[in-house]
Amino acid sequence: MIFRADGIEFTYRSTPVLKGVTLDVEKGEIVTLLGPNGVGKTTFLKCLNKVLAPLEGSVFVEDVDLNTLSRRDTAKMIGYVPQKGDISRMTVFDAVLLGRRPHIEWDASEKDLRLTSRVLDLMGLSSMSLKNVDEISGGEYQMVQIARAVVQQPRIILMDEPTSNLDISNQHMIMNTIRNIIKKNKMAAVMTIHDLNLAVRYSDKFVLMHDGAVHAAGDHEVLTPSNIKAVYHIDAYVENIKGIPVIIPK
Repeated sequence: MIFRADGIEFTYRSTPVLKGVTLDVEKGEIVTLLGPNGVGKTTFLKCLNKVLAPLEGSVFVEDVDLNTLSRRDTAKMIGYVPQKGDISRMTVFDAVLLGRRPHIEWDASEKDLRLTSRVLDLMGLSSMSLKNVDEISGGEYQMVQIARAVVQQPRIILMDEPTSNLDISNQHMIMNTIRNIIKKNKMAAVMTIHDLNLAVRYSDKFVLMHDGAVHAAGDHEVLTPSNIKAVYHIDAYVENIKGIPVIIPK
């Protein structure tokens, strides 16, 4: 087990948002949180990363309780890609290099610069490394945010809608790249995504959330018409095509 969240509860202005959510992730797995807007998916991600402090519950990375770690040491273990990031006046290279900040003592080392260049190349961003981030498209900036989390070399990456603002070609390119990185480095990822069929193609497990709690969790077998109906309130067919479920709204 590389990652575990146990009984996470969060309340906003006396309104319960998360109700005892538990999550287990193994090495090499991509786990996707599914559910419509407002069920607590983004709040859950932020509780996992200590952006928000849960009312109850604990988070462990490789048996280390994050409550015992500083923010800097937490950042060495968990990378976070928000749905919307702050765009400032810096180059793409420097924006990705920021991911090395938890590891830098005084100044960026040759290793930090080399890793940044390697990840830029891996993500197809090398040609724009000297452009300012406020001069690139929203989809390109999304890839910069993912690259910044990858260069951080964490054990787990949390991603909130990582394919937002991307066209269909770049969606698959990014998800393929993320999947290869996770598998090759025996890391893990937890993400939210609205496109059910994109999630199905690139995820190993799923957590279907409803009203701040886990309705169902598991592999592809939990993606049944009844579970989809309970969570999304739509009727859908689930067809198996070459071993991959395809969800088709009725």
